[in-house]
Amino acid sequence: MDKKVISTPNAPAAIGPYSQAWAVGDMVFASGQIPVDPATGIVPEGIAAQAEQSCKNALAIVEAAGLTAENVVKTTCFLAEIADFAAFNEVYAKYFTSKPARSCVAVKDIPKGVLCEIEVIAVK
Repeated sequence: MDKKVISTPNAPAAIGPYSQAWAVGDMVFASGQIPVDPATGIVPEGIAAQAEQSCKNALAIVEAAGLTAENVVKTTCFLAEIADFAAFNEVYAKYFTSKPARSCVAVKDIPKGVLCEIEVIAVK
């Protein structure tokens, strides 16, 4: 089976023992992306700005694999506060216009104390 690591400086580097993504055959499995600006290391304030940065980071990895948002077939989204669901959705909908399948759950904590994280699966 054809598989390779996908990595890009346009998304935050992994902060643990994992890769940004793997391409396996026609599929790309991206690790969860938190809202860290890859150029500055800064996390923006508020759910809208953090959702925006998380979407940009996730799609930077998809693009590094030679794909676009249209290739994304599944996302898993994590929110620190379920009360942020509507604000998160408003931003998310601008980036994932093809409406991939999705799970969105509230969790107790997300690394670096951020408000959201997004992971994606894309198909060539």
